[in-house]
Amino acid sequence: MSSTNARGDTVRDVVAIFHASFHPTQGNIVDWSLKADEDLDIAHVEFSALPSGLHLVDQDVVYFDKDGHPGVCVFRRRKTTEHGQRGFRLSSLGILLARSRKPRPWLHVPALKALVRTIYDALEERGVLEPLESDWDPARRFFEERKVSGASMMVKELDVWTGWSHELDGPDANLSSSNPILHLSHLLRILGPSCLTLYKHILGRRRVLIYTLPPVEASCILCQVAADICYEDQVDLDSSDGRGTSVDPLKTRLKGKHKEGVNVLGIVTLHDIDKLIREGKSGRGWIACTTDAIFLERPQYYDLIIDLRTSTPAKTTRPTMYSSRPQALSGTRGPSYKLSPVRFTWSDVKLWTELDRLLQRDAGEASHHAAHACGAVGTVEPGATAWGDAWRLYEEVCIVCAGLWMGSWRGNSTASYSSTGGNWGGVQLEGDDDLSMGGSYMRSLGNGIEGRPMPGSMPTTSRAMRRTSGMSFGRSARAEGSSSSAGEVSISEPGGKNAEAVMRDRQVLTTLALLQTFHANTGFLFSRLASFLPEEGSDADGTVVLTPKDVLSFELGPLSGLDAKFLEWLADEYGGDVRLVVRRGWRDLFGLVFGFGSL
Repeated sequence: MSSTNARGDTVRDVVAIFHASFHPTQGNIVDWSLKADEDLDIAHVEFSALPSGLHLVDQDVVYFDKDGHPGVCVFRRRKTTEHGQRGFRLSSLGILLARSRKPRPWLHVPALKALVRTIYDALEERGVLEPLESDWDPARRFFEERKVSGASMMVKELDVWTGWSHELDGPDANLSSSNPILHLSHLLRILGPSCLTLYKHILGRRRVLIYTLPPVEASCILCQVAADICYEDQVDLDSSDGRGTSVDPLKTRLKGKHKEGVNVLGIVTLHDIDKLIREGKSGRGWIACTTDAIFLERPQYYDLIIDLRTSTPAKTTRPTMYSSRPQALSGTRGPSYKLSPVRFTWSDVKLWTELDRLLQRDAGEASHHAAHACGAVGTVEPGATAWGDAWRLYEEVCIVCAGLWMGSWRGNSTASYSSTGGNWGGVQLEGDDDLSMGGSYMRSLGNGIEGRPMPGSMPTTSRAMRRTSGMSFGRSARAEGSSSSAGEVSISEPGGKNAEAVMRDRQVLTTLALLQTFHANTGFLFSRLASFLPEEGSDADGTVVLTPKDVLSFELGPLSGLDAKFLEWLADEYGGDVRLVVRRGWRDLFGLVFGFGSL
């Protein structure tokens, strides 16, 4: 089985292949390797290939990063009676890829799994565990077929990226089950409304760590999916790729300090602490996962940590999130850090309502087909229904409280968000909810996430119809006021296709709709931020002060400390040399609540 793209061409981006195993006296070692360049350093890659705790599972897939080279390996635990091996031989066969703007290590996973089966089955037939030199011949052929061509350690062809429409619904689309972005809906179902806390940290280029128990494939996939939510809004896209796409004037106005998306580090171990410090100083932001519980005691290395251990139906809870906060202590050399629980804010209710509507619509259609199966997640347990129902009740209470608390701030403008049939997760709030103050700001149609089906719209089932529906968005749809409604997409498919094809088409449509929803919200935030930034060449002192009323114009909560930090993060990245300060004193909040304005 070969690692190919949608056209069937073998992807030639591999720079190294290696085999790592656990030695009873030496620990983790690399016992075989090939490199495209002898100067390539693969030292300590064995710790990424064999993270702690992996001895508890029979097989796994591990994504990681080695000095900027993305990597992936396939882990196997084989039974043995050898002395000192404790009943099992632990090993991983992995590859390192060339540096690129949009690496896709998941393309090689099916072929890498087939290669592992070929090598280990041959050893099992002979009744041995230690490979001979000839046993690596299939791995040598694998490497030669996929090795980078020429002396360059970078693949420029992989740097071309023209939007999610082309990625998922274009002629070169690869819809393999290993493609992380296709599991976006599953990530949102796992995290619930708290996914918007993760979204804010990714868009603000913070340091995010996911703590998990083995197997780690699901966590590695979630890392990539979380980064992809904001990828199109963070990368520096230009029109030099020859595809005729246009530059968004808003993004030209808001020039980010970094031209690439958040760095996806995959699995990290205690040997990667120096790398985490180095990546944190770059300001680009990163997201990673780990199985080392000691990171829970070292919050200085990250800004947000997600504990996936609590995400089980038996515990009726979602993953727990903690933010790392500095604590000034006298008599110490520097600030200490402590973890504080963090959840979604009331300002997230509206965006989550639209996301949840799309997820429920997809789930309703999926009930007629086979259950969704992710290689690292599995099927839904019987207790999951009660778990979801209990959480839904709590969410609805929060929505009601939010409506009562914000009731006096509703204006008369067209609602930015709405759901089909006016269903807000089962709770209907009267009036529109764009949180405009006295009509001072009105979010126009197309500049938000309306989610309203167009009158007389037809279901977009075929690829050509999806492209004309506005759902297959790219860079040209990023211009201010040009975002299309995610709710205009029909998730249903007609008969005449096999169940797998129908499920895959529906999965693509749902993924594009969810990505468009995040994209439209990000575009709205950028447009509001641009309205507060001083014009280039002005005599402004470089400081922008926002009042609680200004925070409301972003459709964020003026009482939320996380929302205030979020705006400061955005300004730090896209505001140039401007420093943004959010006023949250008691006089400002008192004036907002009682309508006295600034005091």
